Amino acid sequence: MYGEVGVCLTYLNEPQGKIKNLLPIITIWWREIIRFYRQRSRLFSAIAQPLVFWLLIGSGLSASFRPAGTSDETGYIAYFYPGIVVLVLLFASIFATISVVNDRREGFLQSILVAPMPRWQIVLAQAFGGTTLALGQGMLLLLLSPMIGIRFGVTSLLLSIGVMALLAFGLTNLGLLIAWRMDSTQGFHAVMNLLLIPVWLLSGAFFPSTGVPGWLAWTMKFNPLTYGLAAFRHSLYLDTTTKAFGEAAPWTLSMLITSLFCVLTYVGATLTASTQAN
Repeated sequence: MYGEVGVCLTYLNEPQGKIKNLLPIITIWWREIIRFYRQRSRLFSAIAQPLVFWLLIGSGLSASFRPAGTSDETGYIAYFYPGIVVLVLLFASIFATISVVNDRREGFLQSILVAPMPRWQIVLAQAFGGTTLALGQGMLLLLLSPMIGIRFGVTSLLLSIGVMALLAFGLTNLGLLIAWRMDSTQGFHAVMNLLLIPVWLLSGAFFPSTGVPGWLAWTMKFNPLTYGLAAFRHSLYLDTTTKAFGEAAPWTLSMLITSLFCVLTYVGATLTASTQAN
């Protein structure tokens, strides 16, 4: 741990020409990548559970439940697939932000806080690290998309990856917003499970908003993840003739709200980090 502190502080204090302002961000981002490489069990845990959910719940409900507003050819397992990709992004993002709590306990975070770099750079570097890891794991799950009839063109593939990156960035910043306030991993897990699982369930990942009670429909409309998932569904099925989702917000509106969610969570995480003592 002390070796990592020394290396990072050396990088942070040595100007490197034109990239000296980017070097702190790159250093912390690269540390997150190395940490993940050394803890490869995180890849299995972040993908295995959503994949089991998709196969078991999707297969179990496919014979008895057809989402409202979808085509007759669409089964529940196809409807459920985009929500599972978002769940992988959510799990991977949150696993990445646990490192903030661990770094505080081990003393590494205090070393970063006294370094000559603004808090917004620290948060941005952490967010980029979590986004990179979440996006990489989400793209692995995209390899399964041909199994449910999704056909990618260049446009749909690039749009889908772009929406996934935006979602991963927003979810990582949401995790950082909470992690910067926590002193224990147990407390962090408790808060995130209480908050994120209901947010995911009420995003339209598990069931569409069509036909639900009025209060639940309004709750789903005020859920920012609803719009991120809607943008991802639109992008995912752009070059596929089968309509595998019901009534959803337009792509442009969904992207605007998702982008606003990213900005607000990043600002919130930066303000929270700024209140932490060195």
